[in-house]
Amino acid sequence: MHIHFSGIGGAGIGPLAQVALQAGYEVSGSDKQMSLYIEYLQKHGIKDIVIGQTEGDIAAVHEKNPIDWFVYSSALILENAKAPEITYCLGQNIKVSKRDEFLNSIITDHDLKLIAIAGTHGKTTTTALVVWLFKELGIAIDYILPAKVSFGDMGQFDKEAEYFIYEADEFDHNFLSFTPHLSLITGVSWDHHEIFLTRENYKEAFREFISQSKQTILWTDDYDYLGLEEAPLNLLVQNSDNPIINTLKLKGRFNRLDAWLALQAVHRITRQPMSKLIGIANQFPGLSRRMEEIVPNLYSDYAHTPEKIRGAMSVASEMAAEKQQNIVVVYEPLTNRRQHYMLDDYKDCFAGAMKLYWLPSYLAREDSTQRTIEPAELISHLSDPSIAFPSKRDNALKLVIEKHLKNNDMVVAMNGSGGNGLDEWLRHEFIK
Repeated sequence: MHIHFSGIGGAGIGPLAQVALQAGYEVSGSDKQMSLYIEYLQKHGIKDIVIGQTEGDIAAVHEKNPIDWFVYSSALILENAKAPEITYCLGQNIKVSKRDEFLNSIITDHDLKLIAIAGTHGKTTTTALVVWLFKELGIAIDYILPAKVSFGDMGQFDKEAEYFIYEADEFDHNFLSFTPHLSLITGVSWDHHEIFLTRENYKEAFREFISQSKQTILWTDDYDYLGLEEAPLNLLVQNSDNPIINTLKLKGRFNRLDAWLALQAVHRITRQPMSKLIGIANQFPGLSRRMEEIVPNLYSDYAHTPEKIRGAMSVASEMAAEKQQNIVVVYEPLTNRRQHYMLDDYKDCFAGAMKLYWLPSYLAREDSTQRTIEPAELISHLSDPSIAFPSKRDNALKLVIEKHLKNNDMVVAMNGSGGNGLDEWLRHEFIK
């Protein structure tokens, strides 16, 4: 069966395409732009990728090798309700669906048990930690990771596996398509405002996700925030003040919390001693764009909401303290529409930074009726605006970063951008 993945350069679709390839499907894909991630997929066996999402592009793929199932990301129709690829495939009677239906097909066909990691922040790191623990225990697993790691592909299918590990994203209600064997909730705070119009809409989606899960592990704070007093007895509520959590050696309080949830999940499934699992977790090598060192003292992190930024700062502060360094942040917000809801939430989330260079927002799936909020206005909402400077991704910024690196400062680039964003720009400018 030939599966075509539209938006294959995305963190959700690309690893799914890898899983499909390893599961024995013929795989092709398309995206609107080239990216480092597409290069990664090509190096990992997915050669048939088209840059272009016109009707002519998809027709050429179909004519060369008839498509049986067209799988797309939510972004495709959110950007264009009359996406030409979908219009063409429907006209050719090709099966069309979002990624969740195809993944559910793999889970059902192979009688797999789903371990789903959900939450507004921390879910990618937690997912990677669960994968790391299983791999180090030598247990066969299937998984999808929306970030590169040193210990495996981003997507893996093993015919011997019993469990499928998946980051269940709430965007476009994706996670409500699944009935997990075990779910982990890493932290909940209102996000994706264009999908969930009110805070209560967001909470209700998580409550529904929990009700669909056989068992859920979550923090006391999220239990209270979601109002789960009358929830079914399928919850394993964890106290974030447990002193054992701080005995973990991972840098950053938030990383230690993520690790604790991963440990609880793997312990319950494998019954391996916690002391053994903690030792494995302490050796976790990390993942790309989560305080990833690009060149000495220059780091890239996926932080793009106040909660994620605070998490990144907690890691950076512990790292910088060891080397007695100053922290310098380069921040590129993700989407203008998100900023309209986050203006008053930034406040002290960059506390600990000596300087902050604030770039224009990376634009994606924007609301054309909303005005663009410029860096200077966003900076004015900080508790201490004096540390921040409106900047642009240009040679002047490169020179500023080079100066800080020469002064032995720790420079952390925080951004959730995709292709042609800050992360790719830094790699192009600084990796020789």
